[in-house]
Amino acid sequence: MQEKVAIITGASSGIGRAVALLFAKNGAKVVAIGRNKKELNALRDEAQGKSGVVKVYLADNREATQVERLFSYVTENFNRIDVLINAAGIILNGSIENTTLDDWDKMMDINLRTVFNIMQKSVPQLEKTKGNIVNVSSVAGLRAFPNVLAYCVSKAAIDQLTRCSALELAPKGIRVNAVNPGVVVTNLHKRGGMEEEKYKDFLENSKKTHPVGRVGEPWEIAELIYYLASEKAAWITGATYEIDGGRAQTCAR
Repeated sequence: MQEKVAIITGASSGIGRAVALLFAKNGAKVVAIGRNKKELNALRDEAQGKSGVVKVYLADNREATQVERLFSYVTENFNRIDVLINAAGIILNGSIENTTLDDWDKMMDINLRTVFNIMQKSVPQLEKTKGNIVNVSSVAGLRAFPNVLAYCVSKAAIDQLTRCSALELAPKGIRVNAVNPGVVVTNLHKRGGMEEEKYKDFLENSKKTHPVGRVGEPWEIAELIYYLASEKAAWITGATYEIDGGRAQTCAR
């Protein structure tokens, strides 16, 4: 990753933050995108002294004009993109009976539409560098879970977006892959409305639902993402990798 330019969305916390730090540690020039200025600045400060560099960029990926300005910024300052990591996402509860259209639209907008838009705009630069894309999906894209209907659908769509775009972009030398984490200790569920005590109970219960007996940590997902983005994975494209402590192998009983 030495001197390569990596765009990372959702970099202000969780998996995206862990990815940004790992890439910077290995010499990449990271453009860390997020909506929380304080957390982005904290990320930049933590990355100080690493062999790479983290440049923070405050943006809402849902706003087309802000995405346009982002790519202008990257072109003007780096004139290349080697890796795109789409780690931004949200989760909201709701079933087929009570998910509101507003919640459905919000989840599809953030979890899917913005990913498609940023991927599409990155293609010209990635073609020049023979770069690659790694999308952060979920075990919920592979298996059905109750009361998170729209989230499951959005992540299943990310998996198919990954496969279809991998097929289409392979002739341009661009690889596209995704990772499908199980439960990972991040702010995702709390930002989705889960209270602190319920989140603690959720993590404790997740020890039973994941065969290895524990939940994941952001750095573990970051390591797989780093591998897929590296030249060691040069013959891997269109793959969706489970990294979930065996969660996707289980069924209700």
